[in-house]
Amino acid sequence: MPSRRLLLAQAAALAGAALTPAAWTSAAARTRTPDDPFRLGVASGEPAPDGMVLWTRLAPQPHDMGAGMTSAPVAVSWEIAEDPQLKRTAARGRAIAVVDAGHSVHVEVAGLKPDREYWYRFTALGHASPIGRTRTAPAAGASVQRLRLAYGSCQKYSAGHYTAHAALAKDDLDLVLFLGDYIYEEAHTGKGPRAHPAAEPLDLAGYRHRYAWYKADLNLQAAHACAPWMVIWDDHEVVNDYGADQDRTNPDPARFLKRRAAAYQAYYENMPLRRTQKPVGPDMLLHRSLAWGDLAAFQFLDTRQHRNRRTCDAVSDGKLIPYDCPERLDPSRSLLGRGQETWLQDALRGSRANWNVLAQQYLLEEVFTAPGKLSNDGWSGYPATRQRLIQAWQDAAVSNPLVLGGDIHCFFAGELAARPGGKPVASEFVGGSISSLGRANSDIHRLVAANPSLKFGDGEQRGYGRVEITPKACRVTFRAVADALVAGSPVTDLARFVVEAGEPGLKTA
Repeated sequence: MPSRRLLLAQAAALAGAALTPAAWTSAAARTRTPDDPFRLGVASGEPAPDGMVLWTRLAPQPHDMGAGMTSAPVAVSWEIAEDPQLKRTAARGRAIAVVDAGHSVHVEVAGLKPDREYWYRFTALGHASPIGRTRTAPAAGASVQRLRLAYGSCQKYSAGHYTAHAALAKDDLDLVLFLGDYIYEEAHTGKGPRAHPAAEPLDLAGYRHRYAWYKADLNLQAAHACAPWMVIWDDHEVVNDYGADQDRTNPDPARFLKRRAAAYQAYYENMPLRRTQKPVGPDMLLHRSLAWGDLAAFQFLDTRQHRNRRTCDAVSDGKLIPYDCPERLDPSRSLLGRGQETWLQDALRGSRANWNVLAQQYLLEEVFTAPGKLSNDGWSGYPATRQRLIQAWQDAAVSNPLVLGGDIHCFFAGELAARPGGKPVASEFVGGSISSLGRANSDIHRLVAANPSLKFGDGEQRGYGRVEITPKACRVTFRAVADALVAGSPVTDLARFVVEAGEPGLKTA
């Protein structure tokens, strides 16, 4: 079987074929078009001390299949500057948008100054894009006194408006983390305040269409343009509850992996990711780290691609399985895959940051959602992986571990211990959902009462988490939309927490 390195080299060669002089000549010959090609906005991501990724995708007709583009290549110019008016240019260049990449552009800018704000834009076909704000990360090991970030997940387009993104865009952030379910692949049922394409995407064209529909939302564009993003996926970027080479409804791995390859390609095309994340067939390297000077280190986990297949399905009730199912307790099973687990343990051992943040998809605590039963889709289906993670925090004496999560459409704040009732090792915060509907608070309050490690829960509010990290403390604010079914609904603080450096466990702020 060809190695990933060989496959990547072959993919790079194919991509390079689009950059021949003939291709550039053809792209540059395109003249002004009547329709604005930047209807999906701009974005940046993957900040480093000397640069970041700048992204756009040409789509003059976002709601049309094909987004209004032909198969012809298009030359796209870009510029990045030290001021919002783009007068003090720091770098500029040209890229080419080709149909094989969905007319997306990923510019990896380098040579910039660390820990600085920058502004950027693209031009193509006689049109200029909106101006986006981004920034570089601090230099490695540099003393950093503050980091402001927001995190969110689960933005089902048909379920509600992106009012949370509009609020997030005004928060003066250094960084945005998106923790999965950027799109939902489900067919539109006719319910909810907004419609998206009716058909479920099964191929690359379908996934591209779904992303274009989502990304045409102006509030989402504003959130992308306010700060650099770091993204990870969950299941709905492919199909609900998939894991490894299977989903719940399609037991044929070969057929499913073909769909996964299309979904991964569309994900890459629509996110501000580096070439190292470019998929090869159904494989994509998404777990990675981000350092923010000496203040914080982030590890981003992929909990879908490498996991062992679900277990205890024969005794499951939907997603719930018995706590004492022997297969669930098998220590050889992994949510992350052995390779990613080894990478994570090495990253934790090597970290010298004051705060260490695990950015992933779920509530990490083992939570009973019914008497004697747990979900088999997240960490609770893989308890040995969870225990190895907590042990790694302890063995490496990791400084101030924190966990951020999403997936469950609820706000939760809790504490993590090596054993039930034990001393907290870390705190975790699940930031609600941008628009996807949650659960009644009567159910959530019973859940919190039955699980002492949970200190707060709310399932009726949509929103996101805002985090401020300093050397002395991490402050987390849950930001809630009054009614995501109503465009422009007010956004207020739902709850505030503080974790003090050197004192695992959270306090109400």
